[in-house]
Amino acid sequence: MQNKVLYLLILVLLSLSLNAQRGVRVAYVDTEYILENVPEYQEALAQLNQKADSWKNEIQEKLSAIEQKRKNLSNEKALLTKELIDEREEDIFFEEKEILDYQQKRFGPNGDLFIQQKQLMQPVQDQIFAAVQDIASSRKYDFIFDKSSNGTMLFSNKVLDVSETVIRSITRTSKRTQAQSKAERKAAKDETLVPEINLEQEARAKALEEKKKERESAIEKARQEKLAAREAKVKAAEERRQKILAEREKAKQDKLNAKDNSADKTEAEKATSGKTETKTREQLIEENRQKKLAEREARKKALEEKKKQILEERKKALEERQKQNDSINQNK
Repeated sequence: MQNKVLYLLILVLLSLSLNAQRGVRVAYVDTEYILENVPEYQEALAQLNQKADSWKNEIQEKLSAIEQKRKNLSNEKALLTKELIDEREEDIFFEEKEILDYQQKRFGPNGDLFIQQKQLMQPVQDQIFAAVQDIASSRKYDFIFDKSSNGTMLFSNKVLDVSETVIRSITRTSKRTQAQSKAERKAAKDETLVPEINLEQEARAKALEEKKKERESAIEKARQEKLAAREAKVKAAEERRQKILAEREKAKQDKLNAKDNSADKTEAEKATSGKTETKTREQLIEENRQKKLAEREARKKALEEKKKQILEERKKALEERQKQNDSINQNK
């Protein structure tokens, strides 16, 4: 691979030295991209892949059958003689070898899949090569590289990509081949396969395209700057509005807080005054109650003393009566 890259570099340097006055024209194609956009190739590739999947399924079924035979033999070994075991193992070995040979025939390096892929690729590759030759001749290119090849391309300018031109060329060739009516064949014949390109006109068109891109970029940049300035103004206005709303809300809240504080103060004064009056009334009630209790205790005490006095008088009267009776009894 390094030798290929070195060879390409030598070719480029030689061409630069030989064509220093007129300059070197270089382009490239992407073969993988071209193949992806050629309908005939994609259809044939899909059919080939379908056939390969069918072969894979067939091989897998046969291998599964052989694996099942091995399991069955393993389970039946205890019931079979050594000769029968050897015979069945030999049959399994030959069947497996046949399947592996069949797999190699289909998918080996020189198998059916490889051959059919090569047969499928060859016409398209020939068409790509022919289209590249026509493009190089008409546009006077010195080199046309393949981006999909082994040579590493560290950078590729999209302007130099002629893959789309190759695809159009292959499509037009296909139309000419498939044309049925006389009118279709005439239209295909009159259609230019690869348009002739005026180098000076191409350079002017490229310069105009670059200027157009620069102008569009400048316009887009100015538009973005205007949008940014407008968004900044809108943002500043919104911030001012939010600030005014916040100040109004704060002033409103301060007024409400002042009113609430005043109302709380009035309620506190009322509560304090009512509490003093209630406390005095309770004191009077308590004093009256204590007074009544004292009077009741005094009356109770007076009754107790009176009762005690009556009992003493009765006792004294009884003692005197007893003395009189004793005196009368003695005189008798």
